[in-house]
Amino acid sequence: MPRTSPPFRADHVGSLLRPPALLAARADHAAGRLSAEALRRIEDDAVREAVRMQEDIGLQGVTDGEFRRVDWLMDFKFGIGGVERIAAEAVHVPFTSEAGRVDWTFVPYRVGRLHFRDAIFAEDFAFLKSTTSATPKLTIPSPSMMHYPGGRGIDRTVYPDMEQFFADLADVYIKEMNGLAKLGCTYLQMDDTSLAMLNDPARRAAIGESAETDHLRYIKLLNDVLAEKPRRTTICAHLCRGNFRSAWLADGSYDHVAEALFSELNVDGFFLEYDDERSGSFAPLRFVPKGRMVVLGLVTTKKAALESKDELKRRIDQAAKYVPLEQLCLSPQCGFASTAEGNLLTVDDQIAKLRLVVETAREVWG
Repeated sequence: MPRTSPPFRADHVGSLLRPPALLAARADHAAGRLSAEALRRIEDDAVREAVRMQEDIGLQGVTDGEFRRVDWLMDFKFGIGGVERIAAEAVHVPFTSEAGRVDWTFVPYRVGRLHFRDAIFAEDFAFLKSTTSATPKLTIPSPSMMHYPGGRGIDRTVYPDMEQFFADLADVYIKEMNGLAKLGCTYLQMDDTSLAMLNDPARRAAIGESAETDHLRYIKLLNDVLAEKPRRTTICAHLCRGNFRSAWLADGSYDHVAEALFSELNVDGFFLEYDDERSGSFAPLRFVPKGRMVVLGLVTTKKAALESKDELKRRIDQAAKYVPLEQLCLSPQCGFASTAEGNLLTVDDQIAKLRLVVETAREVWG
């Protein structure tokens, strides 16, 4: 059966490839050649076009493509009170791709006393909502991304007791969530790499002993936030192993976190990467309780080759051995542009993959 509330049978993670004109405008603005007001107008036009594309394809939930952001993570972090950039040498994070190593440049920051200032992306969401008759979806990093990996950037003179840090962080997210709800946000997605990457033994070893149980602390943090969820808001978690220029950071099935994650985390649905062998089998889905939705990310955003409908249907059937078909949906495995650079495929490739998701979902669920 089709769904009239999110997550939808055919859905997507959120970010879209930035149009070349938008990238050029952002570069001009950074160089001082274009005013903030002129950049905003160009962004507005790009968002309108992205919304039309999603509606034309038949998606029930639409995003602004994250067009106004540098990436999925840092714009939001710097919107939280108490988080500030620091003058330090940038850190290069090595990603892995089929073509070899790709480095993402991480901007160093300090986390002082956390506090809520204003709803982050509020103006962006309000514009998105005004442009569509579909369900506008907003994506933000999950609260665990302020701690993972290993409490990076947190000033321990401010937070000698890490439980106070988690309490302050939960308070920020509760106020953010409710502020967005007042603007009419009924579909919120929290993007999370921690709960996926902690499945990788190599990633856990790099963090240390705490990594064996960090997922339990992050689940509690998220549940503390979700306990105050607005009544009409659907909140889903997207689990990602890294997505930068068609590269990734981690491997591994969901086995390490699966039982606690799927049975205890009180989200309405999970967006899960299942586009290649790095994701492991569907067996961990046996822990998903009745009524909780699973959006299968079977269509890769990391390369242009288009999957076949028959193969997607076969894999949906495999997943349905562990989770009833009525609890399943379909999407690409991640965004097409978690950072402004985007993945190594074209806009036409992107559209073809989104259309494939919609058509396959209609054939499977009606």
